[in-house]
Amino acid sequence: MNDFDSYGLRKELLSALDAHGFDSPMEVQDRVLSEDWNADLIVRAKTGSGKTLAFLLPLLQEMKIGERVPQILVLAPTRELAQQTADEAEFLGKFLKISVASLVGGMDIYPQIRTLNHGAAIIAGTPGRVRDHIQRGTLVTSEIHSVVLDEGDLMLDMGFREELESILDALPAGRRWLFSATMPQEVRALAQRYLTEPFTISVGEEGEQHEDILHKVYRIPSNKRFEGLVDILLWEHPSRSLVFCHTKMESIEIAQRLQDHGFSAAALQGDMTQGERNAVLASFKSGSVPCLVATNVAARGLDIEGVSHVIQLGLPDDRETFIHRSGRTGRAGHEGVNLVLLAPPEVGRFKEMLRGTHIKTEWLDIPKIEEIRSAWRDSAEQEIFASPVDADFGECVKWANDLITRAEPKVIIAKLLAVLSTRNKGYSLDRELAREQARRNKKPSQHSMIKGKSKIKSDKPKGSFKRFASKNGSKSLNTGQILNAMCRALKVERNEVGAIRIHDNYILVELMPLALSKLEQGKAGLSRYGLVPDEKH
Repeated sequence: MNDFDSYGLRKELLSALDAHGFDSPMEVQDRVLSEDWNADLIVRAKTGSGKTLAFLLPLLQEMKIGERVPQILVLAPTRELAQQTADEAEFLGKFLKISVASLVGGMDIYPQIRTLNHGAAIIAGTPGRVRDHIQRGTLVTSEIHSVVLDEGDLMLDMGFREELESILDALPAGRRWLFSATMPQEVRALAQRYLTEPFTISVGEEGEQHEDILHKVYRIPSNKRFEGLVDILLWEHPSRSLVFCHTKMESIEIAQRLQDHGFSAAALQGDMTQGERNAVLASFKSGSVPCLVATNVAARGLDIEGVSHVIQLGLPDDRETFIHRSGRTGRAGHEGVNLVLLAPPEVGRFKEMLRGTHIKTEWLDIPKIEEIRSAWRDSAEQEIFASPVDADFGECVKWANDLITRAEPKVIIAKLLAVLSTRNKGYSLDRELAREQARRNKKPSQHSMIKGKSKIKSDKPKGSFKRFASKNGSKSLNTGQILNAMCRALKVERNEVGAIRIHDNYILVELMPLALSKLEQGKAGLSRYGLVPDEKH
């Protein structure tokens, strides 16, 4: 018996579920299917929680067989997510004899127009391209009765507010369903304007421990971020990893350096054409490129199964970013590992970021080089012995027989292993980390008396406090966002930025000498993050 039977779904949808191999609903699907399908909804659920099926099933319940006029509109923040929704809707729609149109940017608009002219009952698209079709008159909206805003927080975060409002204002009254992993003020304002007395469902609240994700934090030396990444890749040996960086240039540089070190890696960044992006994603999904390096923006909307490890390189911007990144693994019931690589100065900020959550993290120092090389050898041996026998195996046997006539087998194997390990030796970082931690934890030994009070001399470098105004108000940014803005705009490492103090009307940031020397030339970059130096203080 299919557990979906209990929701009163029509036979066509049950047949589609059976054909798809779905026999038991996930939590978000159960919650949505158990509510009033005619009411407006706000659903807090992460990507990969099964929410696509959760909104498609009830919306298709009353769809007329063979319907050709647009009835349902699903808006998503990225081409990939919109296309994934379209693919799922296409599969279900076959059983109702209805078609789906995928309206996404970066693709030729004329095939989309032909699909609309042929007749499509379900529209899945990105806000910019959907608005284009509405303004051209190629998308008929008069009978659209249901709108789904999928990943609402990301759409607003990516700057689609104007497009969303334009689309929603152009549509007739009807159901409005908002799916969003988080509910910042901007999302709540959108819901208040366009949803009527919505019912709220929360699945996997922020701060909960995802039972399928193991969280580990590795401490690595400051200024050795890339070297630490190499060691962790060799130590953890992920089958498919998604590495998160803070900037586009950083993602390109790290992917290139990983390739130079013998890893099969590729960068995913915003300047790619759609064809280049599709090629990289296809290689990642197939496993031919098992390591993908991306920024938050470039990776938004990705829904790829089989990501064994997420690796967050450096301090995440904020808690929501940390949680959203980690949700790229441990999907669809599979276990996953979320790794965060932090320098000692970032550890305290990260602990503060997770305060008040129920997320359990395992704290580890970077392994010793001997342990890393031993782990790499173990995994290499497993690959060698598990390697399948293919058409070239016979030729390789002949080659081996020829080689052992010219040298000792032990010598040949040793030389082959030396070649194999040349580019994957790893770095010895454990002692450097221990020295840095010792310096930070060093007890002050000298005291000087000033006006009868004890003043402790510390080895910690002193910086200069600079005052900044925020264009959107000082409370609009948190310490993680300010830290990352400083590092990116001034092009410095994070240990060049000290204390950050957020006041009601201004922000104080402690800048070390190098960062301070770059402040003047970095003003334009800081302005892009809404930070303006206060010249009067």
